[in-house]
Amino acid sequence: MAIVDNAVYVDGHRSCEPDTLEETYELLRERHGMGWIGLYRPDPLEIESVAAEFGIHRLAVDDTISAHQRPKLERYGDVLFTVLRSARYLDDVERVEFGELHVFTGKDFVVTVRHAESPDLGLVRKRMEETPELLKLGPEAVLYAILDQVVDEYQPVIDGLQGDIDEIEDQVFGADPEVSRRIYELLREVVRFIRATQSLPGMIADLRLGAEKYGIGLELQRYLRDVADHVERVVDQAAGFKVLLINLIGVNATMVGQRQNEETQRLSELSLRQNEEVKRISSWAAILFAPTLVASIYGMNFTHMPELHWQVGYPFAILLMLLVGFGLHRAFKYRGWL
Repeated sequence: MAIVDNAVYVDGHRSCEPDTLEETYELLRERHGMGWIGLYRPDPLEIESVAAEFGIHRLAVDDTISAHQRPKLERYGDVLFTVLRSARYLDDVERVEFGELHVFTGKDFVVTVRHAESPDLGLVRKRMEETPELLKLGPEAVLYAILDQVVDEYQPVIDGLQGDIDEIEDQVFGADPEVSRRIYELLREVVRFIRATQSLPGMIADLRLGAEKYGIGLELQRYLRDVADHVERVVDQAAGFKVLLINLIGVNATMVGQRQNEETQRLSELSLRQNEEVKRISSWAAILFAPTLVASIYGMNFTHMPELHWQVGYPFAILLMLLVGFGLHRAFKYRGWL
């Protein structure tokens, strides 16, 4: 159902729980309290109904129907339109899943339109109902509590990203060949997270600047300042992650290049050793080839072969083989092949 929770509050306490939007409008006028309507992926007719009752501007209605809005803060008369991007980290796939929340606040109403599973507005409502003195401060208090919940849900995302970055550092220095892809994919998620959160400090600053103009009490201003501190810390950490991952890309590229140079050097040394071995083998082959050639020539059995009946033929052939072998050995030794 589109209506997740729907109640009218009087003096900070839940007064009634209407079953329909029309009943909520009627009871709100009767009891002069604050209506808090929680919608989850409502259809356009429900949004149009809320807009008609509370005088919400057409541009804000169109943004809510189409969704996919950037975080922003817009005021239309007495109605404040806030768009927030929630986030949760899916550690198994190392991906940040984003949600979208639209909040309309007026003098006596809060309407939340949630387009994803997060943030958990049930926790916000429970916490506010447990502190009626805070809830009694009105729609602004609810808005600030919602902001606080959204920002609190950013912390597990920061923790998840930090854990994965620590693992990536180990992979980089451990020469893991798959680390490059992981760095790029995690950097993409960090950039998406930065885009979803970088507008929040400015939005909260605008709320604080308008505190006096719109009658926001001192207690709520303190509450908002605390939320602003948390947001600044989250944004700074996310920006630090981006810088660190970019640096890791450079470090990984340097280490890959270093390993490639070492491998190239190793292959070059191996090639040189192989060349030396080839030289030695070739040298000995040439040395052995010379006496083999002489022996093969004088070993041919032809009747009219010269020197066949020469008395010094055998000693001459042996001497020739030794001299040629010795000469080749000296020549190769001189050239450093042996």
